[in-house]
Amino acid sequence: MSHHLVSADETRPTHTIEDYLMTMYVQERDQGEIVAARLAELMNVAPATVAMTFKRMERDNWISGKGRGGVHLTETGHAAASSVIRRHMLTEWLLVRILKVPMTQTHEEAHNIEHAISPALEERMREILNDPKVCPHGNPFPGFEQIVSGWIPLSDLPLNQTVTIRRLHEVIEDNHELLNYLITHNVLPGTQVQVVESLPFNQTLSLLVNEKVVTLGFSAARMIFAEKSN
Repeated sequence: MSHHLVSADETRPTHTIEDYLMTMYVQERDQGEIVAARLAELMNVAPATVAMTFKRMERDNWISGKGRGGVHLTETGHAAASSVIRRHMLTEWLLVRILKVPMTQTHEEAHNIEHAISPALEERMREILNDPKVCPHGNPFPGFEQIVSGWIPLSDLPLNQTVTIRRLHEVIEDNHELLNYLITHNVLPGTQVQVVESLPFNQTLSLLVNEKVVTLGFSAARMIFAEKSN
């Protein structure tokens, strides 16, 4: 039985708008609001560029900026953001499992591919990859946020408790230097670790990973989530 893989849906946003929607989805998911100044930092663009893009996105009904609640994704924007995030995460799994691409490269490579994936190809990828609910870094597919809700940031863990790393937040995926550091020291989903020291005066903590000590800043530790080991 042959599968006809149709071209990408022509009603999709442009690649640039899809990139904005992905970042805004994560902001709204985590903070309940979209902050333009932070978005400019994350997108590596000037605040004026964000303001102009917002006008275009509001015109095309991807976002709503009216009222005291600030900027939010519309229902259409939320659906479009969910779509591109699913394609991105499925591509990451394809790169890791099938093509054996190193995890340091999967996030960036997936960004190059995600925009071109058709709905039919997305469905095939879901089947082949056994319908994953989190990406290789442990971040939830849209609609499956509940899976990660019980995982605890390393910064909030008591000392000397054995836990299993489950998630590196999307912010870490975009920070190549930090991601490389974590991969080099095996601070990855599935690894058991212990927080053995926490030093508030210089904002660092020490992890015991495979009998080696790894130092992390609090800002990074807040973005790494773990589950208590049985």
